[in-house]
Amino acid sequence: MSTAPTPEPAEEITPRPEQNFAALRVALARVAPARMPEFLADRDVLFQQATAEESFTPIRGFLIKWATEIEIARRPALAERMHRAQRTIHSLDRDDPAWRAAMDEVLAVHNEAQAAVTGA
Repeated sequence: MSTAPTPEPAEEITPRPEQNFAALRVALARVAPARMPEFLADRDVLFQQATAEESFTPIRGFLIKWATEIEIARRPALAERMHRAQRTIHSLDRDDPAWRAAMDEVLAVHNEAQAAVTGA
């Protein structure tokens, strides 16, 4: 009896959303709904800051931050790299060389996702 090969995980759970509040909210609800309260609280703080500063810079930062978080969550391989590195970070002492390597991996995943959403 032969078994079919295990299918590879989907490259993307959902398409990359546009960088606006509504599109990011919909995408986050699909890929990481448990993070919605954090997203909304972050939005409230940064929109107040933007108003106080009379600047769109905090809003732009919000959009890039959450587009990056969604980029990681919507790509299973990238999300797995992040989760694996975070598990290592939380299970080792900071003086363990593997801890530093895991921190480097977290940064690499973040940078890869941010570059994908900003085109940098």
